[in-house]
Amino acid sequence: MTSPLPDKAADTTAEQPWPVRVLSLKISDYVDRMSQLWVEGQVVQFNPRGGTAFLTLRDPDVDMSLSVSVPMNAVNAMPIPLAQGARVVLQAKPTFWTKRGTLQLEARQIRPVGIGDLLARVEILKRTLAAEGVFDAERKRPIPFLPRRVGLVTGRNSAAEKDVVENARRRWPAVAFEIREVAVQGSSAVTEVVAALRELDALPTVDVIVIARGGGALEELLPFSNEAMIRAVAEARTPVISAIGHDVDQPLLDLVADWRASTPTDAGKKVVPDAARERSTVDGARDRLRRALVRRVESERSGLRALVSRPVMADPVALVRARRQEVAALRSRATTRIEARLHRAADQTEHLRRQVLALSPQSTLERGYAVVQHRDGRIVMDRDDVGVGELLRVRVARGDFGVRPVGDGADDAPEPRTTRTRPTGDGTSAARKAARPTARATTSRKAAAARNATEAAVKQGVKKAAAATAARDADTSTAKKAATPPVEPLPLDPETARGDDGSDGGDDTPTS
Repeated sequence: MTSPLPDKAADTTAEQPWPVRVLSLKISDYVDRMSQLWVEGQVVQFNPRGGTAFLTLRDPDVDMSLSVSVPMNAVNAMPIPLAQGARVVLQAKPTFWTKRGTLQLEARQIRPVGIGDLLARVEILKRTLAAEGVFDAERKRPIPFLPRRVGLVTGRNSAAEKDVVENARRRWPAVAFEIREVAVQGSSAVTEVVAALRELDALPTVDVIVIARGGGALEELLPFSNEAMIRAVAEARTPVISAIGHDVDQPLLDLVADWRASTPTDAGKKVVPDAARERSTVDGARDRLRRALVRRVESERSGLRALVSRPVMADPVALVRARRQEVAALRSRATTRIEARLHRAADQTEHLRRQVLALSPQSTLERGYAVVQHRDGRIVMDRDDVGVGELLRVRVARGDFGVRPVGDGADDAPEPRTTRTRPTGDGTSAARKAARPTARATTSRKAAAARNATEAAVKQGVKKAAAATAARDADTSTAKKAATPPVEPLPLDPETARGDDGSDGGDDTPTS
């Protein structure tokens, strides 16, 4: 017993396949369920037979077609006769012939596509592409000045090809072309032009591509407003020149191309430079350069002659001699000013040195004054600060020595000046003791007088600090005699200031 066939295509297997008749019937049932529709295309074949016309409807953009049957009464009802190449829209119902396995359309109505409809569709496409920026000037590429090879897409044995090639070679005889002959009208025009464009764009030696076609009816130029061709040109890496029709014709290809030529002849002139004009330009530039060089050489030669004619070039040493005298004068003035400046500085230095010497404590000591100090270094400024028998230090111009005051000098009677000296020989202690009272009294008076004289001399020395150097030497000897204190010279060491008998001289009492 044979098993039943699957109802669905997905249920078929290698063991349970569909026969061809089943598949054909399934397709026919599916197509029969489709409703009527309107479809547009281009008539590429037209064959009337009795009351029915058989035609092939082709898509103008791609290589696809369908068979259509239409009643002759519908064809005869068209406002214009139906001819091969016409674009039409028709209302049809898809049918599938099971025996032959073919799909066809059974048309009920057929209408020609009017020029207004075509232009309206082109305008809608133009706005769409413009909104996408396909026509923007920023994306256009510059045309090379002298291309290595020119790609040309044009019709077979067309006048446009001749116009482009002859005008280009007339301007630049060495120009090379890469030509692709294609259909420039009809149902296959878009496909062939796009294929040739992409082929030339892939060649590295092709620097520019020209798409050229002569003039014609609006319907014949419609392929150059096709969206597929426009986008192919926009995507090309090589600059494209559009040369379609005449000045009045403006397909969308003119808007997307990198440069628009009004005619194929204009494209031949644009694609290469004019050799004669370029040669003239080079000759003119060479002539201008030559004249500029001549002028420059003459100018430099004149300048050189002017330099040679100067006196300094005839006798260069003369300028040196003149400058030598100026240099000698400048050197003399500089030397004089420097010496004067040094003399003034020396005088100022000497004046300052004399002031320093005059104000120096050593200078005061050189004039015969002395400085009396306590043992701890304090300077004696008041006689009341000195006690009888206190060991003092007296500093003079050349050295110092110690003294001891023996009295205040106020109650002692004046006596002849005596100088107390330490015995050096065989004198007796009694004789020494007899002489001590008189010496102490004399020393006390002389110490007081010396102290007063020292204080006055210090004050006077400060006031006379600016005295002349010449008077300084004369005053020195006089000051020494007047300011020398009549005191007993004693050593600074307190142990050596005692007498020979071991007793302090300050404690001795006078003897009768």
